Amino acid sequence: MPRMLDVSEDVRAEIGDAEADRLLVGDNAPGSYDCTSCRTPGDSEQERTSTVLFVGDETAVLAFAHATCIPSQVVQVAEEQLQGAVRSITGSEQEGPGRPGSEQAVLGITSGLVLIDDELHPALVVEPTGAIARPGTDGSGGDEFLQLLLEQGFHPVHRMDQVPEVLHGWSILLAMGQLHAVLQPGTGGGSPVAWWQAHAPLQVTEGWRTAANKSQTVLVYAAPAGSIGQQPREDLLRDALEKASAGGLLVAAAMPLAGT
Repeated sequence: MPRMLDVSEDVRAEIGDAEADRLLVGDNAPGSYDCTSCRTPGDSEQERTSTVLFVGDETAVLAFAHATCIPSQVVQVAEEQLQGAVRSITGSEQEGPGRPGSEQAVLGITSGLVLIDDELHPALVVEPTGAIARPGTDGSGGDEFLQLLLEQGFHPVHRMDQVPEVLHGWSILLAMGQLHAVLQPGTGGGSPVAWWQAHAPLQVTEGWRTAANKSQTVLVYAAPAGSIGQQPREDLLRDALEKASAGGLLVAAAMPLAGT
């Protein structure tokens, strides 16, 4: 069945006419997908869907998004994003559940305020949608998300009543009151690169933005897939963080705010 896909001229130029035409008639395109922008399910048979091509130095990944979220486009990203934990591989639904490679984890980020010593701190909670393998491995070593972050300088969180230590070289990019990226140091002391990048800028609350502008620092908590979940209220988010901390499943770092 033909899909309700939008393929921009830029994307067509990158993937070629033959591949673009196959997508438009329903080949190589999933019916259902997780929107690469808002992370909620979509259905290319029922609603207009954008094809989004993420291009690194050596790798290109085709993803799908609700057309109401972002238009079809080519997005330049750091190669490390595509090779590492922050990636969206599409078309994998056709492989069937449970088969190797059938799902690739992406990082989900939730913003909230955390109370420490009677002061509200702006926080981001990072949780992948699945197990994260060490780049360059087949994933047989299990979920190495926390270990990879510890190697980057994050610290284990044993109690939620302490402010995490600052992770130098990392920062939170906020522009026009919207969250754009979490930046990490570039290799060899080069320019910072995006460790996580919003495909569409994420809105944060006025209270969060006010707290961030006041402290110029954001607390970043990270936990393995399934540890936190989507919590509708900040008190429930705090409870989930407390539980992950008690279980040894939480790491954190404080990062300076870049932007406004």
